[in-house]
Amino acid sequence: MNIAVFCSSSNLIADHYKSAAFRLGELIAESGNKLVYGGATGGLMDAVAEGAQSKNGEIIGVISQAIIKMNRQSNLPTELFTVETLSDRKALMKTLTDVFVVLPGSYGTLDEMLDIVTSGIVGEHKKPLILINQEGFYDQFLSQINYMRSEMFIPADEKYKPLIAQNINHCMELINLSTKNS
Repeated sequence: MNIAVFCSSSNLIADHYKSAAFRLGELIAESGNKLVYGGATGGLMDAVAEGAQSKNGEIIGVISQAIIKMNRQSNLPTELFTVETLSDRKALMKTLTDVFVVLPGSYGTLDEMLDIVTSGIVGEHKKPLILINQEGFYDQFLSQINYMRSEMFIPADEKYKPLIAQNINHCMELINLSTKNS
């Protein structure tokens, strides 16, 4: 199974986020699954790929020309796809992936996650998305979603809904449950 991980590429974030990402990469590889990620250097992107590499896991990178021009192409992927734009990257990652996981991140991470949710809502896929709310990182975001739901911007009978994991181990449990039920 191919597991995509969306996450931060910032090197300025705290080490505990990087440790969790590294552990996720280890668990993906140990479970015999492949990591799919953005193929760039830095932050949690390096950490998750390094974790997978430390367990001899297969790593699929999908990188855009803009990231390559920034000299941020990682040498960790065992297989690398180069695309023109970030939109192309999201589209290819959707095609390659069976399950999506979201670690802490910023604008790019939110963009990738919301693209998966939106395309799931309109029926383009039925692949699970798991948001890891590590140490409450996404608490305020989840509060905003609940507010949108209470104001009827999000229907009560959502057709596609992200799963929320509290930590890396919980995420792996949800991956195992969601793939057994599909």
